[in-house]
This record gives sequence, structure tokens and C-alpha cells, in this order.
Amino acid sequence: MKDFDVILVGTGSGMNIVSAMMERDPDLRVAVIDKDDPGGICLTRGCIPSKLLLYPAEVARTVREAGQFGIEAPLKAVHFEQVMERMRKLIGRDIEQIRHGLSHAPNLTYYHAAAEFVGPYTMRVGSETVKAPMIFLCTGSRPLVPAIKGLDRAGYHTSDTVLGLKKLPAAVGIIGGGYIAAEYGHFFASMGSCVTILGRQPQFLPREDPEIADLARSEMSKHMTILTNTQVVEVEHSLLGGKTIIGVDRTTGEKFQVPVDELLVATGRASNADLLHPERSGILVDQHGWIGTDEHLETAAPGIWAFGDALGRHMFKHVANYESVVVYKNAVKKRSVAVDYRAVPHAVFTHPEIASVGMREGEAVQAHGKDRLLLGRARFEDTAKGEAMAARGLVKVVAGMEEENILGAHIVGPQASVLIQEIVTLMYAGGSASAIKDGMHIHPALSEVVERAVASLMPVDQYYHMLSHERGEHHHDH
Repeated sequence: MKDFDVILVGTGSGMNIVSAMMERDPDLRVAVIDKDDPGGICLTRGCIPSKLLLYPAEVARTVREAGQFGIEAPLKAVHFEQVMERMRKLIGRDIEQIRHGLSHAPNLTYYHAAAEFVGPYTMRVGSETVKAPMIFLCTGSRPLVPAIKGLDRAGYHTSDTVLGLKKLPAAVGIIGGGYIAAEYGHFFASMGSCVTILGRQPQFLPREDPEIADLARSEMSKHMTILTNTQVVEVEHSLLGGKTIIGVDRTTGEKFQVPVDELLVATGRASNADLLHPERSGILVDQHGWIGTDEHLETAAPGIWAFGDALGRHMFKHVANYESVVVYKNAVKKRSVAVDYRAVPHAVFTHPEIASVGMREGEAVQAHGKDRLLLGRARFEDTAKGEAMAARGLVKVVAGMEEENILGAHIVGPQASVLIQEIVTLMYAGGSASAIKDGMHIHPALSEVVERAVASLMPVDQYYHMLSHERGEHHHDH
């Protein structure tokens, strides 16, 4: 048995806490355990490698679309192997730096192995047993693969394995209609693949506001095929190495086939907690296996804390980083800080980009009632900069009627991930729409589209009356 002061499982955002604790107390005895490459999902096979691929995709798309501005820029070639190799080289360098740091830190024992609880506050890792009064579980998640007939035999990729591709597939099928499907669809289509996305839900990007998702689908469908309401029932493997996806339209019941060279399964994430056997240490999990905590992120076992993907709440790196700060304040500084998710932002790095924070319209209606809400919207193409960029896009804002406090905002269009930050910061600072209305916005900059959306806030019924006019549903009223 080896005794430690602190055990950390997972080398993602949990390293923020361990680093701060060791700086504070250099004599602290720490065990860091990770069965995977160090750095966490974000670095090793999530947000960072995918963004290293998506930026070249954006450059390729920009070159292809340059003709509309009177610029002739033929795209001579996309060297897929170079794009992938650059990503792997940069990620590999960062992983090795972290591995070196973990292996050479004084008073830190690094275990590159799987861990499981064998009793309260006690874990088996490899051939050793380790114990600590304080344990941080930052165990991440893994791809959720549905049971589809023939899938295993035909072969498939997940977001974990697709980064290993060496050759650009001529045709790619993506099962799933969420963020990962959308981003990899954009990547492969921009590289030159023929892409088909097959989503089970009626709405592409089901977690986005419907107006935003509809416009995103409309724009992205110019470069790929996006199917919704689709059930994939079988995948057949051909002798030449290709695959045929057999799907059913859930609306009509009709069967159809999609031949592809490579298949990516992007149907969600599953908990890794089962690998830990958390029940052996008194830790509770929910029906889907996600680790349960209180509002301070402490599990049912005092002194054991969990955060990041392990909770199954908001699976974004910036949320895990935020949660690591909350845990540090509570576990180490003995404060009582409750986690606050009222303004969790995210972005989908597609073409066009999508970004969102806070409540969607439907959620706000449920929470506050339609009569106590204001909605506002503005189109990118109605601003000077948007017109200059030939941009199609939309900003939609949801606010409370009494104080005009912003409850949520949703953007689809160029630089959405940057434009959303003005609203994110405002929501943390109090959230009154007047701050955006009264503040100057540079003209002509894209940020004017946010200003206009907020300035247009109106009651919900009025909003939809305006929308029906905009869509030409009431020509006789003119």
C-alpha cells in the first residue's frame, strides 16, 4: 500500500488543481493516474487536434469561395496527408512535454495505467495499491457506439480513431447529427470528400436553437448531404473494403442505401466511471453511469471530487477548467462555492460557425413563460461588414421582459465563436441588455450584428409576426 496526500485520476483539467496544490505545498505527495496519453481528451483526441484540422478546412473553403469577390484562386491540391501529419506532430509534441513533466516532477508519482477502486479511498493501479484522503476524478468520457447490425464487421471510426487516417476517403458517412458529426462533416467536405451525415433526430444539431440549426443546415448542405429523422439499421461490408449504410427514413419508413469508403460514428459520449467501480468507495452514479456530485462538486464520499466530462453535464474543456477552479476553492481553500452553469458557452467550428450561450427560446418559455420574454434577431447580411463578406448568418437573443436581462444568445455565421463572447461576459456581469444597447460598437464591424439583435428585442408574439412577414407569409398585409 502506498499512501499519498492526493490522488488525481485523469490528466486533463484536474492538472490545474494538482499544479496549484504542489505550488502551494512542495512537499505534497501526489499520485497522478491516467490509462491514456497524458493531456486529457481535449488535447489528445478532442478539441485541439480537431481544430488543427478545421483551420485548414476553413482556408480551403475560403479559397473555393473567393470567386464571388472577383478573386480567381484555383485550389490546386489539398494534401490530406500533410494536414493530418501536421496535426499529429503538434499534438505529439505537447503530449510528450506533459509526459516528461509528470515523469520528472518531485513528489509526484505518475501511473500510466488504468485505476479502479478496491475500497474507500483506496485504488488499485497496475500491480500497486494506492490510498489518499483526497481524490479528484477527472475521468472524461468515451465515444458511445450504438448497436447496429454489421457495424463491427464493416469497421468504423470514432473521434478517437479518425485522427489516425492517412488517406482522404472519397466518400465518408457520418452516423450522428450533433457537434462532432457537424465539425468532421465540414472537415472532410472541405478536404474534398463526398460527405453524408445521417442524424436520428428530426433536427440537425438538436441542441441548438431551431432557427440557428435550420440556417446552419441550409448553408452546410451546399457542401454535403445532411439527412435527419434517419435510423441506420445495418452496415454492409464489401469485399473491396467499402461499406454500404442501410438507413430508414423514420417519417416515411422507406429504406435507402449510402455507399461510403469510411464510416465515422458520432452518436454521443458515454461515461468512463464504470471502469473505476466507484461504488466500492461510496460514490453514487446516475442511471447513465455519470458520477453524481453536490453543487460544490463533491461526491457522496467526502473528500472525493469529480468534474469535467465525468459528470456528463456540459462536456466542454472550458467548463472542466471552470469546474476545476470551483473544486480547488472548495477542496483546498475550504470555501463553499456552488457551481454556476447559467452562462455556459459553446461553439461548433463548422462553415458557418455556430455559437451559443444560456437558454434557448424553448427552455426560456418553459422556465419563465412566453409572456415574460423578449426575443431579438439580426441577420449578418443586413450589416455593412456582413454584406462585404457575402455572409449569411443570424444572431438571436432571448431576454427577460422586466429587466431586459439576457437569458441566452445564439449565433450562426462567420466568427460566431468570437462574437458570442460579448454576451457571455455581459451575462456574468449582470446581464442587462442596456449595456450592449448603450455601448458603442465599431462601424463597420461584425459586432454590429450583436448590437442590432439586442436593439431589436420585442415580445414573442410580435417577433413571430415580424418573422412571418420577413418570410413572405403575409403578402396581403403590405
